[in-house]
Amino acid sequence: MNNASRVLLKNLLLATSRMNTYRYSTDRKKKKRALMNMIGAGVLYVMLISYSASFGFACGSMGIAAAIPAMCALLICILAFFRTIFRTNGYLFNFREYDMLMALPFEPKTVAACKFFYMYANSLPWYMSISAAMMAGYGFYEKPPVYIYPVWILLTAILPLVPMVGAAFVGFLFAKISIGFRAKKAVQTVLLFAFVIFCFSLRYIIEGIFKNDQLNETVETLANAAKQAGICYPPIAWFSDSITKSSISGMLLLVGISLVLFSVVFRLVGNSYRRINSAMQSHEASKKYRMTAQKVRSVRSAVAFKEMKRMLGSTTYMVNVGMGEVLAVLLGIVVLIFGFDRIIGTVTQGAPLTAAMLYPAIPLIVYFMIGMLPTTVCSPSLEGDNYWIVQSLPIEKKVLYQGKMLFNLYLSIPAMAIATVCFCISAKAPLLNTVLYLICGTVLCVFSTVWGCVCGLKHIRLDWENEVEVIKQGAAVLIYLFPNMIVTMALCVLAVILGMKMSQNLLTIVLIFIMTVLSGLSYLHLMKLIRKSS
Repeated sequence: MNNASRVLLKNLLLATSRMNTYRYSTDRKKKKRALMNMIGAGVLYVMLISYSASFGFACGSMGIAAAIPAMCALLICILAFFRTIFRTNGYLFNFREYDMLMALPFEPKTVAACKFFYMYANSLPWYMSISAAMMAGYGFYEKPPVYIYPVWILLTAILPLVPMVGAAFVGFLFAKISIGFRAKKAVQTVLLFAFVIFCFSLRYIIEGIFKNDQLNETVETLANAAKQAGICYPPIAWFSDSITKSSISGMLLLVGISLVLFSVVFRLVGNSYRRINSAMQSHEASKKYRMTAQKVRSVRSAVAFKEMKRMLGSTTYMVNVGMGEVLAVLLGIVVLIFGFDRIIGTVTQGAPLTAAMLYPAIPLIVYFMIGMLPTTVCSPSLEGDNYWIVQSLPIEKKVLYQGKMLFNLYLSIPAMAIATVCFCISAKAPLLNTVLYLICGTVLCVFSTVWGCVCGLKHIRLDWENEVEVIKQGAAVLIYLFPNMIVTMALCVLAVILGMKMSQNLLTIVLIFIMTVLSGLSYLHLMKLIRKSS
């Protein structure tokens, strides 16, 4: 990392630091938001450390403490790869401050390297939290020499580089391929969707290849998984050998290969960096354009159409918000093809559950994906610098936000209906149950839309430098996402338990009533927030 990259990185980190905002900002709202963000991040770190420490100590108690370094490395590498693959488009390519940075006297590869290290610096605390917690479990059971602990920490800082560079290179290839098409962002989004879905299904592909080598004992399974991971992905083995065997060659290989890969990849990226960003930020006019009669839309429909164009114009936005709908439809098709009972058997590992027992949970299973992240959580903040232009339009604020909610309903309800019908057909659910589940799914989509808009408006952030900060890291996203996921999972379990003790249709009607009331209360609260912000 040269001096130019260090200067750029330092300024980026200082400009986006929550602590700096809290210490030096004169805006009380910004200070409060920065404080709440730091508290929220602290809670997440505590949870991550707790889970990682529990896993490390559990491995030690099962007699496989020697495999903890390999499993720690595997977990960090997987997390690093997916965190980077979802951020590459917003950080490396198509970022808002591109014109300003490229006007500075720095080479394109320097800017690209700086943006990469910015991603790395923001993610490193997550990796260190996992590593330190699992190192505690390893140290408690294995009692290694004292020098192993600083070696572990040092190598943890190097370990994420290879998967992050690999993810950045995949994002670079997708961007390079997409600029050859007129619909650049759509092509890039499709490629990223296909890649992520392939990664999700990779586990089942591997299980199919090694199905004859399946092990029954949990301890043997974990130890074998760590060993196989080291064979398939050498950096994991190098990290593990450096810790368990004090291997100097493992340390040198991990550090050397990581730095060489970084240098090679970003030399390639730098050669095309300016051309890719310029192409992605440009728009091509159609040669076959003809003036025709303009379509007449209501104000709400026009706002919904604007929201659709905004979503289609951002790969990061489309992938993160649209992934739930895509997964729901795909899962519905998979269930329809392979059968509901077979999928249940695979997921529950042979637990004594029948399709009839899971009927009440069908709308909640679909909603778990559909309601993962509605567009209304991000939409108010994504207005950014255009917020005041939108506010100055001769449109009531109520109508504006109704249009935003309408777009999310257009997006979520059809996907919900397709997935629910596929589930019901495969599970051979009665017609009345299917109708009730469709109504329940619609009410859940309405609740997700309205409550998401409440979170988005209450925690609106307009001073973002990169849309990733709003779509993936915003306070509104965190406040909506985690409680919604936990409550939905709890409701799934509760629905199955209560469905065995009372009428399943009556249970669904009760759920519809409760969610309708919650949707109404959320809407009233939203209207109150809109009036206060006027």
